[in-house]
Amino acid sequence: MSYKLQEKILVLGCHGMVGSAIVRELSRKGYENVLAVGRSEVDLSCQREVGDFFAEHRVDQVYLAAAKVGGIQANNNYPAEFIYQNLLIQTNVINAAHMNNVQKLLFLGSSCIYPKHADQPMREEALLTGLLEPTNEPYAIAKIAGIKLCESFNRQYGRDYRSVMPTNLYGPLDNYHHENSHVIPALLRRFHEVVAQGGDEVVIWGSGKPMREFLHVDDMASASVHIQELSLEEYQANTEPMLSHINVGTGVDCTIRELAETLAKVVGFKGEIKFDHTKPDGTPRKLMDVSKLRKMGWQAKIGLEDGLRDAYRWFIENEKNLRL
Repeated sequence: MSYKLQEKILVLGCHGMVGSAIVRELSRKGYENVLAVGRSEVDLSCQREVGDFFAEHRVDQVYLAAAKVGGIQANNNYPAEFIYQNLLIQTNVINAAHMNNVQKLLFLGSSCIYPKHADQPMREEALLTGLLEPTNEPYAIAKIAGIKLCESFNRQYGRDYRSVMPTNLYGPLDNYHHENSHVIPALLRRFHEVVAQGGDEVVIWGSGKPMREFLHVDDMASASVHIQELSLEEYQANTEPMLSHINVGTGVDCTIRELAETLAKVVGFKGEIKFDHTKPDGTPRKLMDVSKLRKMGWQAKIGLEDGLRDAYRWFIENEKNLRL
């Protein structure tokens, strides 16, 4: 391991689900000088503001967890915003880090970078080997650009900029908006509302057969810090030279039906779960190959049911303050 607890660490996107989890993990591990920054402190889409911020604060390393994110519907409805805003954030931050001699940076991407029909489980080498899923292609291209930006600074300037590609995340501070949320918060909220209203039926799009992998955000934060703590030699021993991205997941998936049944158990729904077969299923399976991450000495610890209980506990405690 090559890290110092006294280093000044900048976490961007600290008010989001992933960024806040990284701040918690750094605190848990004893890091003493964490600068947690959100949208109100600096506009990451403004090159001048970002450059001035880096010049003033002189950090040792960066976790870039800030991004414009959303579910399938949001990606489909606002493709221009998703590609434009993410390209701005990534480009401004990564370039400003380099210009201010920040040697270490961790960029957070997404599993949607891989081709729609990539072999399962998806390996890091599958990047750019096929067409992307059309509904979130603009977002995926932005994330691919972030990976390649990191790789390019590594190649040309000898930087140590790494990227982690998480599977589907969930947990505290998730987005429960009725249009823009991902599958777990969307279903969790739906089960909760049906129970509260005394209903006895929940209808879910599709057949319930597609398989998905889910990772609790605290596990994601743990993996991110673990990867960042590795020496360059330890990191490159399990990846290709100049290849900056590593998959982060559990290596285990479940069907949407199994997910729904587990959520029903967690929420206390006793009624009938129905599937609307007239609605699309989407990709049959999305599972990450996490063999490289395991060789680096990390694997997920939070099981799905335990993680969902934690997510539901947070939802109940914060429901009155959420944008639903």
